[in-house]
Amino acid sequence: MIFKRFGRDMYTTTIGGKEFARMLSGGACKLAAYRKDINDLNVFPIPDGDTGDNMLMTFGSGADAAKRAGENIGAAAKAAAEGMLLGARGNSGVILSRIFAGITSEFLNLEKAGFEDVKRGMESGVRQAYHAVSKPVEGTILTVFKDAVRYANEKKCDGGLEKYFDELLNEMGRSLDRTPELLPVLAEAGVVDSGGAGLYYIFEGMKEALEKDENFSYDDIYKTDKQHVAEPLDFSLFDENSVLEFGYCTEFLLRLQRSKTDVEFFDAAALTDYLNSVGDSVVCFKDGSIVKVHVHTKNPGGILQYCQKFGEFLTLKIENMTLQHSEAVEKGDNAQARLAENSARNLHAKKKRKKTGIVAVAAGKGIKETFLSLGTDEIVDGGQSMNPSAKDLIEAFDKVNAERIFVFPNNGNVILTAEQAAKLYTESEIIVINTKTIGEGYAAISMMETDGKTEDIIDGINESVKEVVTACVSKANRSTEKNGVEVKSGDYIGFVGDDIMSDSADINEAAEKLLDKINIKNHGLVLMFIGEDANENAAARLVDYISAQNPETEVITVDGGQPVFDYMFVLE
Repeated sequence: MIFKRFGRDMYTTTIGGKEFARMLSGGACKLAAYRKDINDLNVFPIPDGDTGDNMLMTFGSGADAAKRAGENIGAAAKAAAEGMLLGARGNSGVILSRIFAGITSEFLNLEKAGFEDVKRGMESGVRQAYHAVSKPVEGTILTVFKDAVRYANEKKCDGGLEKYFDELLNEMGRSLDRTPELLPVLAEAGVVDSGGAGLYYIFEGMKEALEKDENFSYDDIYKTDKQHVAEPLDFSLFDENSVLEFGYCTEFLLRLQRSKTDVEFFDAAALTDYLNSVGDSVVCFKDGSIVKVHVHTKNPGGILQYCQKFGEFLTLKIENMTLQHSEAVEKGDNAQARLAENSARNLHAKKKRKKTGIVAVAAGKGIKETFLSLGTDEIVDGGQSMNPSAKDLIEAFDKVNAERIFVFPNNGNVILTAEQAAKLYTESEIIVINTKTIGEGYAAISMMETDGKTEDIIDGINESVKEVVTACVSKANRSTEKNGVEVKSGDYIGFVGDDIMSDSADINEAAEKLLDKINIKNHGLVLMFIGEDANENAAARLVDYISAQNPETEVITVDGGQPVFDYMFVLE
């Protein structure tokens, strides 16, 4: 870092890779400190706020990657951008990854970045962020970043990069305060945009790191909730008499060594072919001198021995999938067990490449089982309160092994991530269907014809989705008024999309009012998914009520096990 001194003031004029990595770590730490506050800036009064989680998982992936990139800012920025790209979760995460992809584009091939480089990088970040969204909405993270960059870049900032960040943050704060003026839904809820708030904290943390010559530790900041922390396995489920049925899930990072191979021209495709010949569920790609490998196999030792001909291992993880399968069965997680069984079958007899495959995003073991029964090849864990990353989806694409793959995000906040994953994946044609609810995904897949031309299949899916209604009941985490419905914190609310239809202290009363408002009598079938926190007896009483009031309507219940939504109704 280079400093200039005027009188008693000292300020920064250039930053290198180490300084940039420290700034990113500072941003991640600040974001981690305010993650829950960002989650709470949720305009919809149910506990599904995950903007802070998504931004932290995305940005933290980049910060981690940058720490290992060295002194060159071009290398550090490239590593950070790639980390965010693969780690991006939710709309806010994808937009954040594009912001830093734009910044990186101006830092490539530089040892250090100066004031003008930073300005150009910020402008590029604005452009790429807007290009990532098909229909940009003002009053969001996009506006906050655009306003701040435009304002700061017009200033002289004689005080160096510290002054520049001061100007950037000042306008970012003002723009954030203006977001309710641009988005009525924010004004109605009395909050500012959560993505914009997250961005403010990131840049505030980056500025603090710029001013302080200290390291930031955030080793455990990604463990945002129990969903991201693996529980220990019960090793007694694989004893001295057990048989290895499902093989080993084997993952590692291999650093190619010049003493063993030609690093620049290493053939990752040939390694992929080898892995497919001895295993299944292969993910293999090269980034510089590092090769990432994921494979299911019964002989991990042979694979390790083969790969060590080209380099040395940086990380290594081998997990017994037979033990994992037994654990899933023990817990009653049939969906997870079935996925393990599918993988095992593939190990015994390699599948031919399918014409068409299906990937769906879902949460709750009952909902996952339902989608598998409809012919879904791979389920990616995620939904309202936990969005998958682009990497999660890419790994699912690899497992499907099909010429074309239809992807059903089943949540509006997952669509952008799915589209990003589709752009990154080149082994198959990826078609993202913009399903915004579990009901839309269910209707689409249940009626889907997998043969024929892609455009004909899409037309059929669109027809299936037209008439389906997904209605949900969940507990409100704040008081508000919307659509003429007064919501009290702690009450149960019934809603379709963003439209609140009912409110009651009693869950069944909220559900009954909801179903009356959406004219359940007009639907011949109601599929009712019961959430993980719902009361079984209350759910049974609700089914009796629905059947008594609507004798012509068939009611099917499924123990969905989904988080957030106590009841989820799919009406066809």
